[in-house]
Amino acid sequence: MKYNFDKVIDRKGTNSSKWEPAILKQMFNGEDVLPFWVADMDFKVAPPIIDALKKRVEHGIYGYSTRPDSYYEAIINWTKRRFGWEIKKDWILYTPGIVPAINYLIQTFCVPGEKVLIQQPVYYPFANAIENNGCHVVNNPLVFNGEDYEIDFEDFEEKVKDSKVTAFILCSPHNPVSRVWTKEELEKIGEICLENDVLVIADEIHNDLVYSGFTHTMFASMNEEFAQNSITCTAPSKTFNLAGLQTSNIIIPNRKLRLKFESNLERNSIGLQNPLSIVAVEAAYNEGEEWLEQLLVYLAANVKFIENYLQENLPHARLIKPQGTYLGWLDLRKYETNADILEGTVAKEGKVGLDGGSWFGPGGAGFMRLNYACPRKLLEEGLARLCRAVKAIK
Repeated sequence: MKYNFDKVIDRKGTNSSKWEPAILKQMFNGEDVLPFWVADMDFKVAPPIIDALKKRVEHGIYGYSTRPDSYYEAIINWTKRRFGWEIKKDWILYTPGIVPAINYLIQTFCVPGEKVLIQQPVYYPFANAIENNGCHVVNNPLVFNGEDYEIDFEDFEEKVKDSKVTAFILCSPHNPVSRVWTKEELEKIGEICLENDVLVIADEIHNDLVYSGFTHTMFASMNEEFAQNSITCTAPSKTFNLAGLQTSNIIIPNRKLRLKFESNLERNSIGLQNPLSIVAVEAAYNEGEEWLEQLLVYLAANVKFIENYLQENLPHARLIKPQGTYLGWLDLRKYETNADILEGTVAKEGKVGLDGGSWFGPGGAGFMRLNYACPRKLLEEGLARLCRAVKAIK
């Protein structure tokens, strides 16, 4: 490989949310915990991004910055090249991350007391955003068929028919179960939401992280009706390990929806962007593709390593085969189904920090989420700690 993903880089002392001892003590009751929880990577970013940032830093002035046409062109070209969707400059709005965007979107398009549909177990900030903005969570539980997860469309349609349900947050690819939804599944979702006047908020932050044999379809790219009834949330943060630069791009083809959302962003004084993030986004989308392709090969090898390690050392555990993302959904139910016991033992006895499955809502107990976007040496040590802890459960 041209890029060395095996290199272990010490992140302590960099104010990393994932690695700082004080945070680990708060989250897992121990400063010596090896972390695999926060969804950022332990890899150095692509060299063209570093070079672009160095050049910008050396200028020495970091004043208020505007987004040049080249910024939008980078996003437009990437979206067309990778997904075949031709978007326009004026469809793209900036927010400082997708979690803030989802909060702003609920504020904009949902009235307190209304309901928002999600599919649990799912990324837990969704439920937080819904409830924090005075709305109610409605769950369309994903169904585990023994191999992977499916959508219960009968339940989905029944719940969407509730006139109080005004929006649906689609997680695509899905975090944490790592499903890459098929075109057929997305078409069903789109048709049901159209029929019931439910807005689709598509969180597609992991859309570039898809493994061989699977294809990510951007929901809004499927047809004009879906495009007009949806808002697509994208960012380079997961793809290129740029989460700390706090940049996301919200794509809204529907002019009426776009103006309404833009107005809410203005009310919250969201508009100006970090000058470093602007050049990082351009460099990532224009020059980072080779790095991404090699990253995906390394991540796929990490998946195989996890599968083999568990088979040899914790045979009744299993990794739900990831179709996308770098987040492994571990089924540990044959060892323990009580979330408090499982999650507490892994942290206390194993000194390893994973996201508890229960964090993701109903259906998560007995599972844990492992971030495997790290050098294999760290992954091996983390798995060894996990296995020792799970075996210690009585």
